[in-house]
Amino acid sequence: MDRLLEGYRRFRAGVWPADRARYETLSIRGQRPETLVIACSDSRVDPQTVFGAGPGELFEVRNVAGLVPPYTPDAGYHGTSAALEFGVRVLKVRRAVVLGHGQCGGVRAMVEGAPAEARDFVKPWMEIAAHVLGPLQEPPPGVDILSHYEEEVVRVSLTNLATFPWIAEAVAAGRLALRGFRFDILTGVLSHLEGDRFVPVE
Repeated sequence: MDRLLEGYRRFRAGVWPADRARYETLSIRGQRPETLVIACSDSRVDPQTVFGAGPGELFEVRNVAGLVPPYTPDAGYHGTSAALEFGVRVLKVRRAVVLGHGQCGGVRAMVEGAPAEARDFVKPWMEIAAHVLGPLQEPPPGVDILSHYEEEVVRVSLTNLATFPWIAEAVAAGRLALRGFRFDILTGVLSHLEGDRFVPVE
């Protein structure tokens, strides 16, 4: 806890004075981010850091593996879907970005089996994407099995975004764009999904 509080003190002493006007404007006018980011909860992958964004620029949804479930409006608890609804229908973001990453524990749990301590929720959560498992074609040169599935989970999330009727309608009307990325923790390289493959961002 001491480390967290010391971080806050550094924020108040160094960041707050420089960004005070921005925070005051955000407080008065409310948030108007143009980008919604669905990312993993992994502590090593911070969307604001990766995209060089500041306060008020990204509306973030973070969960295990940055996974988007399909549209299922029932009596269950749908934290990710609720955030999507607010971002797209209320804030009217102009783009929805799925940010996958290397060394993802959620994807590893899907491929190799969840740890015994993470089977109440992680295992069923990752079953959202389990249909991509099965006989695997030879991965592209230089791509290992987990990297392949990390990319596949991004594709699953993009496909599931389109099952939300108000997302599909916004995309068709040109008000919303869907984009997929994968961040490599080891190299710091961000790749963008173009067509059927991930290409490093120049």
